[in-house]
Parts: sequence; C-alpha cells; structure tokens
Amino acid sequence: MQLTNYTEYALRVLLFLGTLDEGEKTNIKEISAAFSLSEHHLSKIVHELGKLGYIETIRGRNGGIRLAKRPEEIVVGAVVRETEDNLSLVECFAAHGNECVLTPVCRLRSVLQEALEAFLRVLDAYTLADLLENRGPLRLLLGGRHSQ
Repeated sequence: MQLTNYTEYALRVLLFLGTLDEGEKTNIKEISAAFSLSEHHLSKIVHELGKLGYIETIRGRNGGIRLAKRPEEIVVGAVVRETEDNLSLVECFAAHGNECVLTPVCRLRSVLQEALEAFLRVLDAYTLADLLENRGPLRLLLGGRHSQ
C-alpha cells in the first residue's frame, strides 16, 4: 500500500512538531525548509491537522504551531485514516464506480481487504511517541535549531 504525499507530509509535520520542546512553537516556513516542501502545500496540511485536533495554531506576533495533543495520544493509524482520501486498494473496494465483472465471485477482494486491515492494525499499534524515540537525532536532521 502506498500512502499519498499528503498523508506522508502530514506525518512529517507531526514528527517535526514532536521534536520541539514543550511549549515551543514553529512555523510553516521552518517545516518547509526542513523537508524542502512547498509552504503552500504544507499550509493546507497544517490547516487540516488543526481541524482534526492534532495541532494548535497560535496567531499573532509570537504565534506559531505546535502539537495540540501529547505524542502518546496521536495514533499513527488514526492519522493515516483521517488524511488518506481513499484507502481502496482496488476498484471493487469503491462504493461507486466498480465495473469489475469478477466482483460477484472474486476472492481477491477479501484477501486485499484482510491485507489492508492488517496494515492499519500495525499502524494503530504505534503512536507519535514511538516514532520519536530517536528524538535527538531527528532534531539534528531537521535543521539543528532545536538540537539538544
């Protein structure tokens, strides 16, 4: 299964924010520079992550963005489900537009459904905190401004 860039970048944003010290804020420009990604694209992702309650945006002169939840509360599988627009591995997963003639008797669909569920089950077993176990090296790679 391949995740969309949108989901991958959402996970990267959360990882970046997870490397910050408690109470520390950053901005889209810093995240964009760390990953060499478009600020415009990241602003859409940050907005969505804010709507989903994962991050908090603070306006004004001393504003910025930071995690709205503790890393232990952010489940990777939940982020993937909420940011992926389509988890259909094949056409027959779709509620509309399935034109496969094999659908009534095909067993491939159930095998792929089982594989998707296993994939998501593994992601559900990890939180952002698990991904941040190597926080120090991550901080260094992400620009060093918050290196320990």
